[in-house]
Amino acid sequence: MKALVLSGGSGTRLRPFSYSMPKQLIPVVNKPVLEHVLDNITALGVTDIGIIVGERADEIRDALGDGAQLGARLTYIHQDAPLGLAHCVRLARTFLGDDDFIMYLGDNMLPGGIKDIAARFTAERPAAQVVVHQVPDPRAFGVAELADDDTVVRLVEKPEHPGSDLALIGVYLFTPAIHEAVAAIEPSPRGELEITDAIQWLVTHGAEVKAARYTGYWKDTGRAQDVLECNRRLLAELTTHIAGDVDATSELIGPVVIGTGARIVRSRITGPVVIGAGTLIEDSHIGPDTSIGDNCVLRASRLVDSIVMNGASIVHIPGLTGSLIGRAATIGPSDHDQAHHRLVVGDHTHVEVAA
Repeated sequence: MKALVLSGGSGTRLRPFSYSMPKQLIPVVNKPVLEHVLDNITALGVTDIGIIVGERADEIRDALGDGAQLGARLTYIHQDAPLGLAHCVRLARTFLGDDDFIMYLGDNMLPGGIKDIAARFTAERPAAQVVVHQVPDPRAFGVAELADDDTVVRLVEKPEHPGSDLALIGVYLFTPAIHEAVAAIEPSPRGELEITDAIQWLVTHGAEVKAARYTGYWKDTGRAQDVLECNRRLLAELTTHIAGDVDATSELIGPVVIGTGARIVRSRITGPVVIGAGTLIEDSHIGPDTSIGDNCVLRASRLVDSIVMNGASIVHIPGLTGSLIGRAATIGPSDHDQAHHRLVVGDHTHVEVAA
């Protein structure tokens, strides 16, 4: 089996971050979302992985390389414009050959993994298997209507009146039968080749299409609040590991990870918290539910329920919560008086807030 990971989207809902970095590289617990995806795939024993990339291809290549450090072999496949998920399958035809494959959206987080789902596909080997999750409002998703045995009867993309509450969550398992379907469909009214149309083509032509229900935690990390929620969820599984230096006047409470070369000086860290390599935390109170990247500086600040990316600096900020701070951003005091602040700050931004 091979894998196809889709990482070419522009990430408009994550601006300003997506102006300066691919949305799939935004970190959750100090690791890019895309690496979490690849970990889920390699856990299945699948190591031959194609990655669909767009205009930010070079940044994704720089981050992942050839995949050796992840235990995978990566092939990058360029998509000039976002023309639909089925278009990605067309582009990857040569790479995929006649192998079964798993297709996975590169900004999806399923921390529970999909081993059981993949094993079911391998054992039963329907023409296609979609992964569905129960959602309160399925109108923003592709929706699956199922028979009692989880055979797919009908798929509809973003229906106004959904026939079920089972949303497609961006993980699909295919046999080579999908290639005939992808070749047969036409672009949708929005100008894209929809994977739902291709799978529906299989259903209409009598192929067996099954659904597997994913009941664990799932999050599409398409918005800042989703990234923060996912960060909280994964931090809840943290276990303490101290590789940096903590001085005698500092206090660690709960699960805390401190990277190599990081220094904690006269500070309180209330876990779960992850602090990256080479970061300095001085005269500050950090956490809970906070991830701080590599080579950051935090002085005389209070930070809760936030993500700070590599190289950021936060100085003399007494109340920062629910914030997403971009790479190399600097945040410092101003002359105005305000007790608390909430920020979504893009890369290389400079912000002044009340001291």
